[in-house]
Amino acid sequence: MAHLLIIELPGGNDTDILQAAIDRGDSFTFLTADLNLYQQQPAVQQLLQQAHACIEVADFDMQAVSEQVLAAHLARRFDAVLCLLDIRLIETATLARELKLKYLNLDSAKLLRDKYSVRQRLQEHGIEQPKFALATSNEELKRAVDQIGLPVLIKPSDGYGSQNIVVIEHEDDLAPWMSPLDDMLPSHADYGLGVWANDRLLVEQYMSGLVIGCDTLTQNGEHTLVGVNEKLFFEPPSFAIRGGCFMPNQGQFKAIESYVFALLDAVGFDCGATHVELMLDAQGLSLVEINPRLVGAKIPRLINLACKRSIHSDLIDLHLGNSIASFSDASEVAVTRWLVADQVATLGEVELPTNKDPRIACTEILKHQGDSVRPPMENADRIGYVMSCAPTRLEADEAAEDFIKHSLIHYL
Repeated sequence: MAHLLIIELPGGNDTDILQAAIDRGDSFTFLTADLNLYQQQPAVQQLLQQAHACIEVADFDMQAVSEQVLAAHLARRFDAVLCLLDIRLIETATLARELKLKYLNLDSAKLLRDKYSVRQRLQEHGIEQPKFALATSNEELKRAVDQIGLPVLIKPSDGYGSQNIVVIEHEDDLAPWMSPLDDMLPSHADYGLGVWANDRLLVEQYMSGLVIGCDTLTQNGEHTLVGVNEKLFFEPPSFAIRGGCFMPNQGQFKAIESYVFALLDAVGFDCGATHVELMLDAQGLSLVEINPRLVGAKIPRLINLACKRSIHSDLIDLHLGNSIASFSDASEVAVTRWLVADQVATLGEVELPTNKDPRIACTEILKHQGDSVRPPMENADRIGYVMSCAPTRLEADEAAEDFIKHSLIHYL
C-alpha cells in the first residue's frame, strides 16, 4: 500500500483522485491552504475523513508547508506526490524535489505556469506560433493589439480553466465607449485559495478551427498519447465547452502524436499528465495551450469510460514509478454534453430523464438549488453533465443529445 501526498482538489470539489487512491487501497495525506473549503462540502468531507492526515497551511506559505510536509514524511514516508491544480504546480514540484519523488521538474513547472514564456520557448525551438506579445499594463496591451492586428485573443498568462478570456474581433470593439483595453489591468482576478492573478496578459492572434484536446502521460521523458477529445463550444461570445467526444489512441493519430510530443520535448516535460489543446484548420495543427496536469472538467471520466480503466489510478502508478499498460485495446467512444441555464436566474429543481438509455453511463448535477445561474460564458457556469459511451461516435452523440433535450431546469 502506497502513501500519497495529495495537494488541493481541482474545482474545490473534484474528488476523483481521492476515490482512486481509496479504491486502490492506498493511503493519503491531504495538503491544503483552506481545509474548511473542503470540509463544508459533505461529499468531499466524507472522503477526507479517510485520509491518514490533513495538513492545512494558511496562504500556503512555502517555508511552513515544507516544514510540515517534511515532518509528516519523517513520521510516515510519502511514496508519491500528486496535484491536479495549476496554481499549485510550482509548489508541488518544489516539494517533490525536496522529497526526492517523481514529479515534473521544477524548471519546466515554472515555464509552464506562464503561457507567454511557453510561446517564446516553442518559437525558439522552431515550432511555428501565432503572433503573440506580453502586456503588463493597459498601455502595453493597446500597443500589443495594434502590433498583432485584429482579431486578437487576450488571456492571463498564468490563467487556467478558460477564465477571464477576451476576444476582440472588429474595429468597432475598440471604440472608446466599448473598448476593454483601458481598464483590463490591474485585473484583481482571484484564482482562489489565496492566489491572485499576476497581471501578465498574453495577447495573441485569434485562431479559429476545430479544437481538440490531447491527453498524455509521461514517464522518464517518454510520452504516451492516451487519446484525443474533440471539443464543442457554446456559441460566441461564450468560451464555455458544450461537450466533447473522447477517442482512445489506437494508432490513428500519428500526426497529432508527433506534433504533441515535439511540444512536450521543447518545454522539457518529463513526468506526469498533460492536456494539450490544439487548433486544427486548413493549414494544419497549431497550439492553443499546454495544461501541465491531468485534464479537468470531468473529462477523466470520459477517458475512464472509453478505456475501461481509471486514468487517475494510472497517474498514481506513474508517480510511483510503476509501468503503465497500453491504451491501444480501448475500443469505445465516450461523449459528454453539459446542461446550462437559458437565463440569469436562481436555480430551482433540475429534472433529468427517467427513461434510462443503456448508452447513458454517467450524470451529475454540480450546482445546487438556490445557486445563481446564467447562460454559459465560462465553464464555471455549467450546471451539470451527461456522459454516454458506445461503439461509435454517432450512437454516443445521439444518446447524450437526447438526454440534454429532455432535461428540465426550473428556476426560483
